[in-house]
Amino acid sequence: MDQSISSLARDAHALSVVWSSGDQTDLPYLWLRDNCGCGECRVVQTSEKRFHLFRVPGDLRPAQVGIEGAGSADEAVSIAWPDGHRSRYLSSEIHGLLRLPRFKLQYWDGAFQPRRFDYQRFLANDRVAAELIEEFLRTGVCVLVDAPTEPDSSEQLTARLGPIREVLFERIHNVKLDPKGYNIAHTGLAVAPHNDFTSYTWPPNVQALHMLVNECEGGESVVVDGFGLLSELRAEHPDKFDVLCGVPVPFRLFSAEHECYAVNPMIEVDNDGEVTMVRFNTAQMQTLPLSEPRLAEFYAAYHELSRRVNSPDAQVTFRLEGGQILLCAGHRVLHGRTALRSKGQRHLQDAYFEHDNVRNHLRWLRLGGRI
Repeated sequence: MDQSISSLARDAHALSVVWSSGDQTDLPYLWLRDNCGCGECRVVQTSEKRFHLFRVPGDLRPAQVGIEGAGSADEAVSIAWPDGHRSRYLSSEIHGLLRLPRFKLQYWDGAFQPRRFDYQRFLANDRVAAELIEEFLRTGVCVLVDAPTEPDSSEQLTARLGPIREVLFERIHNVKLDPKGYNIAHTGLAVAPHNDFTSYTWPPNVQALHMLVNECEGGESVVVDGFGLLSELRAEHPDKFDVLCGVPVPFRLFSAEHECYAVNPMIEVDNDGEVTMVRFNTAQMQTLPLSEPRLAEFYAAYHELSRRVNSPDAQVTFRLEGGQILLCAGHRVLHGRTALRSKGQRHLQDAYFEHDNVRNHLRWLRLGGRI
């Protein structure tokens, strides 16, 4: 074993494990009882928890504790509880819970270009599917080539990406020149880097931009690594980063039939301080109220982030041809396009999916022994 238990100690609330490295881990008694893995506490068929914590007193303490199989691969902490129940916890499992695994992100450098994968092989070959998903989870972006050009063929992606995440406006959204279109993407103007549906409390976090036909001059695709920029901003201007995490910003998107509106900070972080979402959409951003006490600080921070997002050094530009699909991690990657310079036919469809479903498909491929 990499880590074995040297000793155990008890106080009023927790069992303290001292590891062979000298490190100490405190295991609260209620946590231990709640995580017993025996057949009485778990449904054997499904591994779901059946034990309910209210069944034991809040000041629960073990009657006896010990170490079984000291130094072996099966080393475990054994506990006898006052009601006669016995629990056993493998040392390796306890140690494995000290840090939750994270998929290591790869921030983009100046030479970055989205990696390209064959569409049919992605759908038909499990190893190719796993390779693409791993690349997508690392970098937040990739391109599928030799894809169909029939409208709504993005539905085929559900076999690998999970169900389409429907939004109010269209299940699969058509983007082409439209004098009655409800947002800037339906014009020939340049579309600055942004992420979609910042006006939703929980925006879609995987986007497939499927180019069906592109006979227009201009309109090159632009992508920006939002998480990479925020990592740099945090290191260089932590005060500005913190303001963007704290000040709520209103976003609105509407058409003749629908409206969605949400108020959230531009940056969200988890309990460990890791960035989980950036909301950046100049077109949909609404006026912040003058009552916001940090208004001036926010605008100084927003200006700095806007400058970085729109810097040519941060933007990766390429042409998306008919039969190609750009996959973007919607909470991380900002996307846009340059202005259209002709009226040649250009028809893009985009559909949304959920990051959890994409990640879990990779887990299914691994656990099922398919790769």
